[in-house]
Amino acid sequence: MRCTLGVDIGTSSSKGVLVDADGAILASAVRTHSVERPHSGWVEMDGAVWWDEFVSLAHELRAAVPEAEIAAVGVSGMGPCILLADDADEPVRPAILYGVDTRSTAQIARMVDELGADDITRIGGSALTSQAGGPKIAWIADEEPDAWARARRLFMPASWLARRLTGAYVLDHQSASQVSPLYDIEHEQWHEPWWRRYAGPIEAPELLWAGDVAGTVTAEAASATGIAEGTPVIAGTIDAWTEAVSAGAHGVGDLMLMYGTTMFLVATGEETLRTPSMWTTAGAFAGTRNLAGGLSTSGALTAWLADLTGADYPALLAEAEASGPGARGLLLLPYFAGERTPIQDPDARGVIAGLTLDHTRGDLYRAALEATALGVRHNVETMRAAGADIRRIVAVGGGTQGRLWLQIVSDVTGLVQEVPEKTIGASYGAAFLAAVAIAGDDAPAITRWNPVVARIQPDTALRASYDALFDRYQRLYEASKGVVHELAAQQREASA
Repeated sequence: MRCTLGVDIGTSSSKGVLVDADGAILASAVRTHSVERPHSGWVEMDGAVWWDEFVSLAHELRAAVPEAEIAAVGVSGMGPCILLADDADEPVRPAILYGVDTRSTAQIARMVDELGADDITRIGGSALTSQAGGPKIAWIADEEPDAWARARRLFMPASWLARRLTGAYVLDHQSASQVSPLYDIEHEQWHEPWWRRYAGPIEAPELLWAGDVAGTVTAEAASATGIAEGTPVIAGTIDAWTEAVSAGAHGVGDLMLMYGTTMFLVATGEETLRTPSMWTTAGAFAGTRNLAGGLSTSGALTAWLADLTGADYPALLAEAEASGPGARGLLLLPYFAGERTPIQDPDARGVIAGLTLDHTRGDLYRAALEATALGVRHNVETMRAAGADIRRIVAVGGGTQGRLWLQIVSDVTGLVQEVPEKTIGASYGAAFLAAVAIAGDDAPAITRWNPVVARIQPDTALRASYDALFDRYQRLYEASKGVVHELAAQQREASA
């Protein structure tokens, strides 16, 4: 039985799937892991985990379906991450993760001063923020000279897997466009003057599109994984974009909402839209551009509350539903790990306003779900103000399993959300891209693999009350920002 293997390396777990030619999932497997937070604002992961978990997943999936013939491999991973390796492909330090890692504020300020904010946006597409990969590279050069002296190659999770499987040193255009400001978005190539200036000793990886074949499985990788030597492997891309592909949400006019540890939004169009509060990137496919955003916490916030209260998710969801719209007068800012878009404030922190002795854990949980929905609305309104033509919303990710969260997001935003049949995520999208890569003229359609099975309609009766809550949400951030920034500085001092 011919099938494709898809593996995604996420923030809290790695997932793998075997998918047949019709899109049916034959087997799936998960490996959980955690990030390291050695200092306030630092979020890292040992890059060796990515390959180890891929090998483990490959063996489990092959054992689950021994008759499966893996015809191609798809890879995906969180990002943008910065994993620097030496000339023997040994990581010189742990990978620095995406926008949740906020250590490079000094490097951002220096690069803006040296290059100019207008030129950075003109060439790279986006203003520099904690999401940008370039300042993270500069941080290593500034702060860890021993590691920097050994650095010769740049990887992200998908490209690391492609390297280990095939020996190819590649990076896809979408991921490269988030190594701001080192990628020229209009010419779809590395911007050599800035690459030499900030990434000098590192060899620039060859650029491919997400679904391009990077190479084939080597004898060494075949021995480690059990996947046949010569099997094609795609270049892959960042998980949010792969997840958009998995749900058919990467067409012009689509907006994907990814419900995960963090919340991610990707709007797809043909124009390069620039706004200082969002991320402008290349798309997963040639000829597309994205305006993207992300909340630093969503599922991470609900997990924190579950751990804090000792309650399980079904109980918390039932209590949150009973709490009702507005959480009985509670308002929460979800900035527990700083915030990415649209406020771009690494020193933002969580705030819970309106607490009384009468409030319950269900009220808190409801307020947390509403807070992420308010964050989504803030991003969507910012995207539209920048010119994004959003015609269709598709919800993906693990958070779509519980309909209360989906309903709250639709009620707060006023948006209809489409939910596909399969919400397993980026690993499924990676398997689809791998199937397309080897299919030639008979490429499968994602609408056949993964049709829409539900539409979440907003409750228009709640619009006025949620409009008022959104206004308070924005005013609360502005009113509390000064005090919160002082507390963030104190937290850094304590961590140091």
